[in-house]
Amino acid sequence: MLSLAPRIIAGLGNPGERYANTRHNVGFMVVEDLARRAGVGRWKVVGPARVCQAKFAGQPVILAEPLTFMNASGAAILPLLSEYEMTPQDLLLISDDFNLPFGRIRIRARGSAAGHNGLESIFQSLGTEEVARLRLGVGEEEMPEDKARFVLADFPPDRRRDLEEMVIKAGDAVNFILSEGVSKAMSVYNA
Repeated sequence: MLSLAPRIIAGLGNPGERYANTRHNVGFMVVEDLARRAGVGRWKVVGPARVCQAKFAGQPVILAEPLTFMNASGAAILPLLSEYEMTPQDLLLISDDFNLPFGRIRIRARGSAAGHNGLESIFQSLGTEEVARLRLGVGEEEMPEDKARFVLADFPPDRRRDLEEMVIKAGDAVNFILSEGVSKAMSVYNA
């Protein structure tokens, strides 16, 4: 059974300036927005992840960004849980999803990786799919055949405002999850 509130919020993405504004990095964007909201100015490196401590809904949480590339995210998340003596049930993953329409978010308490290599890497490393996740829709009506190229491309300028709104909405959803739990958040945000 999942705990009411995750204690590690991990946004998935690829490190480095080259990937900063890509669809694959919306997880990083949400975590960085949460850090700004909490007034966090100091990040540190813990193993293969960049982390900071913050407080949301009256609870201390760790905000994290794996410094491995997306497809090796499990190599960062497993040591992070070990470092903070936490379990997969203490974790909330934030990732992109090109199968969801742009701007839509979906919260799940568990389930498969649905073809997302970063999530798959984490589930393999942890030995479980019983991990809460918040997925952000980056899909377009007309999807190209080359999905890897699509998620590694920068957001087009005409999507910037919509992107900012989605990141804010996702941060609000994280706050809701922390105060009300995953199940209740699913009923509110997945509608």
